[in-house]
Amino acid sequence: MKKNRFTSRPWYPHAVAACIAVILYVVLTRFGVIWEGVRTFVGFFSPVILGAVIAYIVRPLARLYRRLFTGVRKPARRQLLANALAFITVILVLVVSLMILIPQLMESAATFVDNLDGYVASLNSLLESFGLSNSKLNLNNLISSSENLLDTVAQYLTDNIGSILASSAYAGKAVLKWVIAFLLSLYLLSSRGTLKKGIGRLLRALLEEETYRRTAVVLRRCDYILNRYIAYNLLDALIVGLINAVVMAVLGLPYVALISFVVGLTNLVPTFGPVIGFVICGFLLVLVKPWYALAFLIITLVLQLADSYFIKPKLFGDSLGVSGLWILIGVIVGGRMFGIIGILLAIPAVAILDYLYSGYLLPDLEKRRQRDRTETAAEAPADEIPPPAAPH
Repeated sequence: MKKNRFTSRPWYPHAVAACIAVILYVVLTRFGVIWEGVRTFVGFFSPVILGAVIAYIVRPLARLYRRLFTGVRKPARRQLLANALAFITVILVLVVSLMILIPQLMESAATFVDNLDGYVASLNSLLESFGLSNSKLNLNNLISSSENLLDTVAQYLTDNIGSILASSAYAGKAVLKWVIAFLLSLYLLSSRGTLKKGIGRLLRALLEEETYRRTAVVLRRCDYILNRYIAYNLLDALIVGLINAVVMAVLGLPYVALISFVVGLTNLVPTFGPVIGFVICGFLLVLVKPWYALAFLIITLVLQLADSYFIKPKLFGDSLGVSGLWILIGVIVGGRMFGIIGILLAIPAVAILDYLYSGYLLPDLEKRRQRDRTETAAEAPADEIPPPAAPH
């Protein structure tokens, strides 16, 4: 075989090492600029990425609906009906949620403004019970009545009209991006079979047969972990939100729909989500009556214990099989690196890394170690054989 005239030169490895060192130095010294450039480049494809994420989340629901149309003979038509029904379900859930939440949000805001004077008086009494006088905090001068608060809000809107219009334009762009992503997700989900065949053909052309086989196994396992996590995490949030709504309705607490929605939504965030949900909803309830917040605290503690020791184990089972310590580390690191997205994806990411480590990396290292020991044991007797004796 003819050798490459460049790679066979003695200076070639040193040149490659020097180039790698220069690239690494530039990346480390200009990491902020490079990362901003990567974010800008990825931002151009954000509707496509968002559409792919939506399609991936809706896919389990479409797969479930596809079983309802077993009587349809043509697979393409059956898939189209299942996809359409899945997206209609998602849209209906969003519309119903907004119809329930928006009136309660408006009612909560109106109640807050009407009872602001009472809230300030209650807060003053609470602070005085802790030994903090009103003169130190000067709450009455800060907000003396709801009329002053409304005047302050009106003045703020007048002074910052430019920023408000810019924010409104940004919000409009965000809504348009979500609409485009939603339409793209419908197209991607309907073209899933074609895309899957194309990606498989590309991987088979790029990789060796054994490498392709192992890659396909890893991708299927990662897909299984992500699908199971998304589906059961959404189901768990729905169950927790419904139980919270039933208990609050029985106890006669206010804002049942709003608080239950927040509880279910924040329950999607592992570890820290329930704490965030309690702080938001507890603050809303304590403004109405302090014992409402105390009752909600007891509900949250009991519900989270039931969710941790009964609901989640029944839903997830041992499919993920990840230690709680690694999950906590993953949540902290993911949150620090990628914000709320990192926190949401911490558990499946840790599960996938654990699968790769225990299923591939560790067995390969053990096989390599065993092979080295076998080769060493096979070579040892040959080294210990004495040389033949010289003839007399």
